[in-house]
Amino acid sequence: MRDEQPLYRNEEHNFYALTRFRDVEDALIDWETFISGKGSTLDMIQAGFPMPPGMILMEDPPIHNAHRGLLSRIFTAPRMNALEPQIRQFCAESLDPCIGAGGFDFIKDLGAHMPMRAIGMLLGIPEQDQEAIRDMFDYGMQLHDEGEEPPPFEMNAMGLYNDYVEWREKNPSDDLMTELIRAEFEDPTTGEIRTLNRGEILTYILLLSGAGNETTTRLIGWMGKLLAEHPDQRREIVEDRSLLAGAVEETLRFEAPSPVQARWVTRDVELHGQVVPKDSIMLLVNGSANRDDRKFENGDTYDIHRNIAHHLSFGYRIHFCLGASLARLEGRVALDEVLNRFPEWEIDWDNAKQAHTATVRGWQRMPVVTK
Repeated sequence: MRDEQPLYRNEEHNFYALTRFRDVEDALIDWETFISGKGSTLDMIQAGFPMPPGMILMEDPPIHNAHRGLLSRIFTAPRMNALEPQIRQFCAESLDPCIGAGGFDFIKDLGAHMPMRAIGMLLGIPEQDQEAIRDMFDYGMQLHDEGEEPPPFEMNAMGLYNDYVEWREKNPSDDLMTELIRAEFEDPTTGEIRTLNRGEILTYILLLSGAGNETTTRLIGWMGKLLAEHPDQRREIVEDRSLLAGAVEETLRFEAPSPVQARWVTRDVELHGQVVPKDSIMLLVNGSANRDDRKFENGDTYDIHRNIAHHLSFGYRIHFCLGASLARLEGRVALDEVLNRFPEWEIDWDNAKQAHTATVRGWQRMPVVTK
């Protein structure tokens, strides 16, 4: 598609798509033409329901700037990096029981636990509730075949979070939830200085707990797969841990956990000799853009030594992922702790299973045999 049809048109599902790095990057920059306010996934845009306030992935300036600015005060790189000791402890508690077992699952034994524990700790969610919340997000992400009866799921996330917020309003603590309750900002629609209302707070918490869990879980699964398939590069990292950060970055580039973003087109725009009409839906396939040979030499080759100025797995410019520092930290620490215990592994393909979802891409099970 990048070579033969860089502007792709799908008549059946009524969308356009861009797959080259430069095109996707330019569209992410041009937020006035390619807006997020109608949704950031194809199904959400086509459903046509309004986005709740505070869902910054699906907002445009000026309200996006106000809401994002509030979160950026909280999600600073130094604050995220200070979490490294706790994240290492979470990894150790997940991995130590697997020592001597002959193998483990990168998802079930590590990815499904550590990211949710980290974001749960930041938000102040009781540890005994974190697993149920993680299961709720996994359930919500799953697609089911036509005629397939999905399993029942009995959990009201908003109700549970509302109880937490009510408790924190009366019992403030040193966590993000308390900061969200107390934070003041200038409302661009009224000019008044105010705090977030309950709906905005709940939307923030839902966004952070979901985004802070799902994509990092997928990253951990991809590292398990790719470093099994590239054992020489894995052994290099075992010997030289300065390569950890590069391995995480290359994994993010090579297998974007969130590989496609949707935008609504606000004006007629010409791309590759064709006019995309106003009120079209455009998919920005950042997973493809990250492999574009025009940007990355031998883009379909996994190389932990690659010099990456920037990729598009965290988005770009105004919607660049606020949790990027945390995701990178979690990926680096998780890989480091795995290699400390299991320097060699092979994939148990008979029991591996890719997740069936519409918005994130990764593994539901990634079991490995250790040596």
